[in-house]
Amino acid sequence: MEGWPVWDKPPAYGLALHAFHWRLSLWGPLLAQGLLLSWLLARVQRALLGREEHLLLCAGLAAGSAAPWFGALLMSDLLAPVLVLAMALLGFVAMGRGERIAVQALAAFAMVAHPSHLPLGLALLGVVLMLRGKAGRCLLPAGLAAGLLVAGNWAMHGRPALSPHGAVFPLARLVADGPAARTIAARCPEAGWVLCRWAGRLPGDSDEFLWSGVGPVWTAPGGPIGLAPEAAVILAETLRREPLGVLRAALANGWRQLLRNRVGDVLGPENLAGSVGKELALGFPEAERERFAAGMQARGLLPMMAAPFLALHPLVLLLGAAGTLLGGWRAWRAEDRAMLGLVACVLIGIAANALVTGALSGPHDRYGARMAWLLPLAALLALRPMPKHERGAGGRLGA
Repeated sequence: MEGWPVWDKPPAYGLALHAFHWRLSLWGPLLAQGLLLSWLLARVQRALLGREEHLLLCAGLAAGSAAPWFGALLMSDLLAPVLVLAMALLGFVAMGRGERIAVQALAAFAMVAHPSHLPLGLALLGVVLMLRGKAGRCLLPAGLAAGLLVAGNWAMHGRPALSPHGAVFPLARLVADGPAARTIAARCPEAGWVLCRWAGRLPGDSDEFLWSGVGPVWTAPGGPIGLAPEAAVILAETLRREPLGVLRAALANGWRQLLRNRVGDVLGPENLAGSVGKELALGFPEAERERFAAGMQARGLLPMMAAPFLALHPLVLLLGAAGTLLGGWRAWRAEDRAMLGLVACVLIGIAANALVTGALSGPHDRYGARMAWLLPLAALLALRPMPKHERGAGGRLGA
């Protein structure tokens, strides 16, 4: 809306939103996300089961999982599970050339939409390689995404890097966990770092470190962009001083993230007026701004309305995890490598997502919930009876 890139995220998702809202209504992007997810779910069903029970599957996910809440959330989180499904299709399912190109484009777009998605895509590529899937079809979107990120950051920020200012995030996390705070305490004031003036009183919460207007990031000259080169130096020094401490912190944060899967932290009105409301005021019609302000989220009513729906999620997740493991075992016994590939992509994708987001940013419910609904989906697909005469052409690798 304002014509310039933000420091912490690639512009791809914002440009996609713009392509569908036309400064008229936010319903356009929301409908586009719903149609995209619906098409992908239908494609997965056809590929793995040879048939569709599409409305039934979508109704089940809507009633008992986080899928609809993220499908209707205008943030790039939906593209993390979309990436998992796209890479599973590319790696383990036969498809026509046109459809393959479409799925590859979707996977590449998902990987450039958020800094955490490229590492997730590389972890999924590892699954395809491990199970001897069609790795070549997955390498193309990963390479394209990496190239677009480097070229885009070079053009917009003057730095050919995957994430030119991304060092600020893991620094905040390692300050909160202790290793980076100890590095700053040990090297200051001799190092001459801007953060030396915070030695001994650094925030113990990574979000406060990152976002507080009176915290270390936003009081530094140049804000996060100015602090990023120093953050990279401190990170390198911390890794040299305490490699095992950094590893322990990353694994601990990844484990904590794996256990956090509630939808609730994206339902409230916190910061909404200063972010979405501000952007709507820059170019959307008055009627759209009024509709947004009158919505349940903006008025703080959405958490209460959502509570009955969200109550089912813990039980569905437990059943989904058990069903996914059982379905993976059945697929392995039946030598159904397409279904086994889907299950492996879901399990490794959820683990990789937890490790990447927990270690680099910190455990938040949203990061887990955006992926957790893949467990009931995988369970429903992997445990469905599949008579041999109904198996589609894509049901087995290389078919």
